[in-house]
Amino acid sequence: MSTRIAFLKGHGTENDFVIVPDPENTVDLSPAAVAALCDRRAGIGGDGLLHVVRSAAHPEAKDMASEAEWFMDYRNGDGSIAEMCGNGVRVFARYLQRAGHAGEGDLAIATRGGVKTVHLAKDGDVTVGMGKALLPGGDVTVSVGERDWPARNVNMGNPHAVAFVDDLAHAGDLYSPPPFSPAAVYPDGVNIEFVVDRGPRHVALRVYERGAGETRSCGTGACAVAVAAARRDGVDPAVTGTPTTYTVDVPGGTLVITERVDGEIEMTGPAVIVAEGEIDVDWLGSVLH
Repeated sequence: MSTRIAFLKGHGTENDFVIVPDPENTVDLSPAAVAALCDRRAGIGGDGLLHVVRSAAHPEAKDMASEAEWFMDYRNGDGSIAEMCGNGVRVFARYLQRAGHAGEGDLAIATRGGVKTVHLAKDGDVTVGMGKALLPGGDVTVSVGERDWPARNVNMGNPHAVAFVDDLAHAGDLYSPPPFSPAAVYPDGVNIEFVVDRGPRHVALRVYERGAGETRSCGTGACAVAVAAARRDGVDPAVTGTPTTYTVDVPGGTLVITERVDGEIEMTGPAVIVAEGEIDVDWLGSVLH
């Protein structure tokens, strides 16, 4: 291994990521290494890490190589693996564009949540086809302190519990995962969104992401919230025959979520690369021992 590893830093509505280009999958990114790189005081800092690998070079993505050249090997800030990250896909696409691997227009990206279709627009926004939402049945309750709320169970390739509240401050400090019940509904943990109304088809959220804590934005969470809000409002595009669009304010900006008649969900928002540099492998080795 070389003594230095290239990296970039990017964000989508302030959901920020360390980006490690590694086309042939030669960089050993253990959970401890990812956690060290995402450490905001002793590392580079990020809500997660985007490991950029050619699909054919990664055992989890080989079967998708014929559909998508690039695989987003996404890791949470604590080093754990996640199925999908909507803001991460936009930033991943922006990196591929910057590196000359993609141009304006449509692009396919492999993820653990399947192949996602991305559109790089001339105005700089990036639209991601996020797939369809699954709405498992059963009652879920989310709690903070003495308060508790019913939550909508929405799966966007990763699990979400969406609770509508009167005030976003009721979510508390979100330093630790809010309790939920029954525990068996989310055996691998869950992302929890607290949502308030801002206007017609316009909501705002705070989110606790499993493995990362409260983040400035969550793309799959914004999609889950839009679907949950639509159903709460009695709107289902599959029934009405008309797409529905919700504006979702997150602490780091705004995302626009459209649910089509066929159930496919599209998310549009910004994606920014802010820096690039090199990781000192000697430093990384020292913090892992």
